[in-house]
Formats: sequence, C-alpha cells, structure tokens
Amino acid sequence: MRKSLSLALAAGAVAVAAAMPGASAAAPGTAGAGSGTVRWGPCPEDVAAPRLECSTLDVPLDYRRPDGRRIEVAISRLASENPSKRRGVLLTDPGGPGGSGLGYPAVLAASGLPQEVLDSYDVIGLDPRGVGRSSPVTCHLTQEQQYRGNFAPYAHTAADVAREAGYARTVARQCATSRTAWMLPHITTANTARDMDRIRVALGERKISYLGHSYGTYLGAVYTTMFPRRGDRVVLDSNLGPGGYDVTAMRLFARGLKDRFPDFAEFAAARPEYGLGSTPEQVTAKFFDLAKRLERKPVRGVDGTAFRGATFEHLYTDALMPHLAELWQALDTDRPLPPSLPLPANLENLMAARFYVICGDARWPGTVREYQRNAAVDRLRYPMLGGSTASIGPCAFWPTGQVEPPVRIGDRGPSNVLMVQNERDPGTPLAGARELRRAFGQRALMVTADQGGHGVYPFDDNVCANGTVTRFLMTGQRPARDLDCAAEPGA
Repeated sequence: MRKSLSLALAAGAVAVAAAMPGASAAAPGTAGAGSGTVRWGPCPEDVAAPRLECSTLDVPLDYRRPDGRRIEVAISRLASENPSKRRGVLLTDPGGPGGSGLGYPAVLAASGLPQEVLDSYDVIGLDPRGVGRSSPVTCHLTQEQQYRGNFAPYAHTAADVAREAGYARTVARQCATSRTAWMLPHITTANTARDMDRIRVALGERKISYLGHSYGTYLGAVYTTMFPRRGDRVVLDSNLGPGGYDVTAMRLFARGLKDRFPDFAEFAAARPEYGLGSTPEQVTAKFFDLAKRLERKPVRGVDGTAFRGATFEHLYTDALMPHLAELWQALDTDRPLPPSLPLPANLENLMAARFYVICGDARWPGTVREYQRNAAVDRLRYPMLGGSTASIGPCAFWPTGQVEPPVRIGDRGPSNVLMVQNERDPGTPLAGARELRRAFGQRALMVTADQGGHGVYPFDDNVCANGTVTRFLMTGQRPARDLDCAAEPGA
C-alpha cells in the first residue's frame, strides 16, 4: 500500500557567516566529520528514536541586531553509520508551518529513506524557531479555537465573510497580546533560513544538502535564494508556489481538492458497500448533498465546514480513502462515526506558529471587501472548498508590519534544485509547483508523478520518481529535462 507524508508524520536576506557560539545539550557528544561546535546528547522522550541525537543552538532573535536578544533552536541528527561513505549533511523539514521536525530524520529512515542515502549523510532535523522546543510561540487559543481548524466556515454570501471577520480579528488580537508577542516580527521563513545557515556553520560544513516537504519546499527555496552558494543538493517535494504560504496558496487548497477528488469518487463508486453512489458523478453529488444537509443540521457534532475539511484532509493519502468513505456513510445514515484521526501533539503551538509565519511572511489583503470578492469567485470556480479557503482569516488583521519584504524566488544561483510533485496533490497543487518551477528557471528541474496525494519521497512506491531523487542525492545527477513519471501498478 502506498505510504504518505501525512501517515509517516502521524507515525511518529542578511547572510550572517560569523562563527557560532557554543551550543548546549543534555550531554556531551561529537560533532561528526565537520569541525563544528555542536555537542550532541539524548533527545527528549517524545522524539527519542534509535541513534537519534539532539542539541540546541543559540541564534539571534533579530538578525539585524546579531548581538541582541537570542533564542534557542533545537536540532537533531541521525548520523551516518558508514564514515567512509559520508559526504555531508542532509537538513530536513516536514512542512507546516508550525510542524516539529526534531524527530523527522527517524521518521524518514522508518519510512523508506534508502540505506545508501543514510550512509552518505548525517540527516539533520530541527524545530524551526517558534515551534516545539525552539522558543515556542502561543496565541492562547482555546480548545474550541484549536478544534475549529484552519479553514473558515464556508462563505455562501458576502455577509458570511463579514461575520467571519470578527472571529479572525479576535484571533489576531490574541496573538498580538500573547506572552510571546515580542517574537511576532521575527518568526518568519527568512529568519528560519538564516537559522539554517547558522546550523551549517555550527556543524562545520561548507555546504548543506536539503530535503523539504510541503511548506518545507518554500523554506528550502528561500534558503537557496538567500544563500545560493551554500546549498549542495536541494530536493523540494510537494511544492508551494514562489510566494510561499500566502493568500494565493490558501486559495489553491480549493483547487487541490478539485484536482484530487476524482480519485476518491472513483474509489467509492467501485465499492457499492459504502452506498455513496455507483458512478463518480453520483459520489460527487453526494458530497454536495451531505455538505448542504450538515450545514443545515449537524450530525453527531459534524457540521458542513468540518465535513469539507475532513474530506480534504483524508485525501492526502490513498490509504485514508476507506476511512473517509466510512465517515461519509455514517454521516449519511446518522450512525456512529468511525474513530477520529489523531490530532497533532501540541496543537495550540502548531496553529499559533502557523499564524506567526504565514502572517509575517507575506502581504495579505487588509479589507473585508477583497475577501468577499475572492470568495464569490472561488465559490463558482471551486465549489467544494472555495467558499472556505478564499474567506478571511487572522492575517487580514495582523498587528505588526513586515520587518523586511518577502524573499523573491528567482533564477540566480547554481542549477542544483530538484523538485518532485504529484499531479493530484490536494495540499500543494501542481499549479503552484509549476509557478515555482518557472520562477527558478535554469536552477531547477521537476519530476512529476501521475498519481494523487501529498508527499512523494521516500513515502511513495513510484520507482521512477523515487529513483530519480535518490540518484540526485547520491551523485548530483538530474534528468536532462523535466521528467514525467507514469502511474505505476500498486503505487
């Protein structure tokens, strides 16, 4: 069965080149083959895994004031067990923003990262600034706010958007008055990229290779734009557009569901035991019927917004389609719901860090009227989800201005980027990946796999796509041109 990034996670421009200060850790260790200053020790219990080591680094809160206030960034290492084959470090990021990456090297190893890659690299993870054990931020979100999720209620009218503006303003105010509000202007992708370069220095490496998924593709794109000569082999998997997680990316979630939903419609139509329809068209009609009924009268605590969000979330991987069909069946017949998917650990920090990053990275529309226009357009263009993802959120009322302009991804720098992408990815649709590919120009090549879901390498079984990425990480060789990988039986 095809694995996925989401299931694997459930299982488990100021260039500052000054030398790092001493790093702290629970116990002394070694810094690997480099001449860096990191002292490795045991990892916290919740991320502990065989051979995984952890440490912390002090970095500037504000890189314009490198001698000012400092914060801690937590990092981890899964060291190569074959020093004769080790060629460097592979820094990783699982996405988010807001997701912890401290345990990610172990997740990658358990999810099929080839042994030859594990031999060739020390695989490095980190909790980006503001996340997990890296000076975590908060918006003091209530449990109700956390369970509400990232999608606004579906806006059928302009009045619905105006109504949601009150909630969005409340969340923005909570972030602005939280005990970590002093960090607001500095929890950005550009500053995390600067932290990454401090990690490189601390590890004693001249260059670093990189494997980033989902939002991690934007982090990698920003790093290789800000520090083009310090990246070695850069792999970006499941790609955001060149603007990162901005209003365009938020609206693209609706495009992603439109691209991906036909896979589920075919799955459900081929299985009459679910009673959702005998053709893809009937399954699609069932979606709109259920959404309308649940908006009018929730079933077992599930309303229309939760139904749309759950459908979107389950389509991150083929393996969750049976669970989604069972959920639909239960809602349709008012029967007990199947067990819920587990919520991420430390959900409040994850959501707060997401707000800090996406609202601080990009310029979001600041008037209710513009979101009303967007929602009106996307309701027609992408009726399954467009009324939610084009509606208003806390970034419209964010309390601080940007400290610096967004990083502009361009084609200046070495040709050392390999992008990999599913054709029908709900979370980072192909349309955004193509925009990033165009922005990179000669710097990048892209491998596109004819399949659905979020996350390709190493979670997928597509030999063409996986083999191309492994070959690049091992030899530096990429295809002669952009590559289309056909669907493979069982993938």
